[in-house]
Amino acid sequence: MIGSVQIVDIVIIAAYFLIITGIGIGAHFINRRREQSGKAGEATSEYFLAGRDAHWAAVGASLFASNIGSEHFIGLASSGAAGGMAVGHFEWLAPYYLLLLGFVFTPIYTRLGVFTMPQFLERRFGNGCRTY
Repeated sequence: MIGSVQIVDIVIIAAYFLIITGIGIGAHFINRRREQSGKAGEATSEYFLAGRDAHWAAVGASLFASNIGSEHFIGLASSGAAGGMAVGHFEWLAPYYLLLLGFVFTPIYTRLGVFTMPQFLERRFGNGCRTY
């Protein structure tokens, strides 16, 4: 029946939240242990850069998968139907813009030793920008 929530649904949702909470608490304690042993900076590098041991194909597939979502399949189809080929032309040019941004920002991030945009903003403008 659509619109009614069964006990099974509630159990599945509760189990999901318990598992996610358990993963978060486990990650917190692992990070705390690393801080106590003096390896706190390595945790960020391992998380964002896979310990600098990821193959380029895995990195590319990850970037592609994180860039494509339901908005591409549903939203762009709707925009294309309403606006015509302009939306399609924008999408054809997107890979070139991504390459340009990669070639411009990757050397800057590498030189500064930052992994994420919030880290870059914090270093450039201070803590207030990162927490906002």
